[in-house]
Amino acid sequence: MDYTIVVIAIFIVALVAVGGALLVIPRRQVGPAEKKPEIERPEGGSGAGATAVAEDEEAEGATAVAVPEAPAVPAPAPAPQVELPPPSAGRLVRLRARLAQSQNVFGRGLLNLLAGDKLDEETWEEVEEILITADVGVTSATQITDALRTRVKVLGTRSADEVRALLRAELLAHINPDLDRSVRTEPHGDRPAVILMVGVNGVGKTTTAGKLARVVVGDGGSVVLGAADTFRAAAAEQLQTWGDRVGATVVRRGEGADPASVAFDAVAKGIEEGAGTVIIDTAGRLHTKTGLMDELGKVKRVVEKKAQVDEVLLVLDATTGQNGLRQARVFAEVVNVTGIVLTKMDGTAKGGIIIQVQRELGVPVKLVGLGEGPDDLALFDPEAFVDAILESS
Repeated sequence: MDYTIVVIAIFIVALVAVGGALLVIPRRQVGPAEKKPEIERPEGGSGAGATAVAEDEEAEGATAVAVPEAPAVPAPAPAPQVELPPPSAGRLVRLRARLAQSQNVFGRGLLNLLAGDKLDEETWEEVEEILITADVGVTSATQITDALRTRVKVLGTRSADEVRALLRAELLAHINPDLDRSVRTEPHGDRPAVILMVGVNGVGKTTTAGKLARVVVGDGGSVVLGAADTFRAAAAEQLQTWGDRVGATVVRRGEGADPASVAFDAVAKGIEEGAGTVIIDTAGRLHTKTGLMDELGKVKRVVEKKAQVDEVLLVLDATTGQNGLRQARVFAEVVNVTGIVLTKMDGTAKGGIIIQVQRELGVPVKLVGLGEGPDDLALFDPEAFVDAILESS
């Protein structure tokens, strides 16, 4: 009995000792790496959107949703660089080699015949034929041939230098270096000089208008371009490109707009800006179409309500020969043509058209186009032209 009580007492003491020890042992601390990461909430986030974001972040293996980037905004196109063209003075001289190459058949053929050992009737007929083939015209060709024949007989000798001098003098006399070939680009007080570009389709009218603007700017002037060719959509764009390159304002309207109205607005813009010159590009017209030609007359009349028309430049393709002369006659009847621009003089041996068109119309050739470059339009210089022809041999 006493033994049992002792055992029970010992057991109770042992339980109490073990229980106290358990109460004294501290709990194990959890390290920072074992802490469960907290989910960040968007600042100020609440509602369904914020809850959805939290749930996506808590989901194990959740796939991130890519947010599409805003479309890139294209950079604005750079403004066209304004060019400073070279001055007009001396352009034809600089282009002499090109002119000589295109006219070498004309000049070399004449010099070879005239410097030959025998100048009989057959030779003189060949001289006249070369002149006619070069579009000098029958009347002028006969006059030049007769004059050369007379002078050769008087001189008696025909050295190469003498022949060259004789031929030069005769060609110059028929080209007439005394004609006024200046292009009027100077303003009249507060009114700009106005130039109308006219001609048939395909002769290079719009290109010539742009090149002429470069000539004026190169000489220190200012230009407004009028895109009055409203029948050809590309014409206004083409003229705009030319204007942008030299910093010239271009007045244009939609396709099919009234050409006279566009021309009038171009002159008004020129007055507003204080420009020295307004160049108006008109639509190409068939010289056989009466209605189109009458419309050209209307353009000129409407412009004259605002300012004086100083130049009406008829653009002709030098390769068209007699057809070009017929065109010139009709245009001269509708508008008072003041000058001729001959394009494509770099690709033809028919430079004699200069003599013929001046003889028939009494209008001087003022400008010649000698290539496709932007500065290949030159003021016509009769002496430089003849020297280039005779230099080719």
